[in-house]
Amino acid sequence: MEHNNKKHTINFGAGPAKLPQSVLLQAQAELLSYSGLGISVLEMSHRSSDFNKILNKTENLVRELLNVPDNYKVMFLQGGGSGQFSGVPLNLIGLKEARSADYIVTGTWSAKAAKEAEKYGKVNVIHPKLDAYTKIPDPGSWTLNPSASYVYYCCNETVHGVEFNFTPETNGVVLVSDMSSNFLSRPVDVSKFGLIYAGAQKNVGCAGVTVVIVREDLLGHALKECPIIMDYKVQAEMNSLYNTPPCFSIYIMGLVLEWIKNNGGSAAMERLNKKKSSMIYDIINTSEDFYVCPVEAGCRSRMNVPFRVGKKEGDEALEKEFLDGASKLGMISLKGHRSVGE
Repeated sequence: MEHNNKKHTINFGAGPAKLPQSVLLQAQAELLSYSGLGISVLEMSHRSSDFNKILNKTENLVRELLNVPDNYKVMFLQGGGSGQFSGVPLNLIGLKEARSADYIVTGTWSAKAAKEAEKYGKVNVIHPKLDAYTKIPDPGSWTLNPSASYVYYCCNETVHGVEFNFTPETNGVVLVSDMSSNFLSRPVDVSKFGLIYAGAQKNVGCAGVTVVIVREDLLGHALKECPIIMDYKVQAEMNSLYNTPPCFSIYIMGLVLEWIKNNGGSAAMERLNKKKSSMIYDIINTSEDFYVCPVEAGCRSRMNVPFRVGKKEGDEALEKEFLDGASKLGMISLKGHRSVGE
């Protein structure tokens, strides 16, 4: 007799990442007939009242979970976090005549964002260049430009495992943050930001949708070369429906946000993330350098923990053994970026 044993897999992928099982089961149960309508969300017109309910529910959950002030718009866009590397400067770099922006570069993603923004204006990296992405430069070393249109940073660098545990002070300049990999992992004071964006697939859903939260007074300043689907003013006025949005991804995001709400919201997620990450860091810290995390203790990420095995620069044979052993235990996606380790 054949046993249909369910394979037990522990997915450490950074994004697309593990989704709560209850979310997957609900999506499965509703796949063929959403809410008794006889059609799938995958087949539903984005102009229908039924999809509008899904869209509004997802937006209201974002607003509730982050206490988003009323003078902010919430949009669900396409193009991923990387699309916003262009979207942010296209919409905001023209806020001031100088057409310049300040960038804090602490890893791969903020470096890519800064490079992309150079196409649309002057980019000033406000601190001395880092030799390695293992720390956050001391704010005392920053040279902020008061005529910058905005200050940009990536709150959690997925590849390098560097996370801000403070909100940068910009002296009144608009603050922009890529929160793709720690969105809703802790409470955030949205009112300190002009714009926050996050690709959903790391923390709050599946690939395909990017949430953009932007203060209303920042709308309407897009450069003339800004593609219309990236124009925040157009998308905000059209309630993210200028063109067909990623309907199913928005639906899945709504289910995940509901799960976060039912499990205690962002404060509970913060407690959980502190607990989970400290379990791993404790092992690293007490391993007598058998496991080595290159990131400075004060800015180690709760979301992504890079480490090498055997010694600081890693022992290839031991790392292969570690990954093989993990694989036998059903652990996948543990192999990290070569530059920082597993």
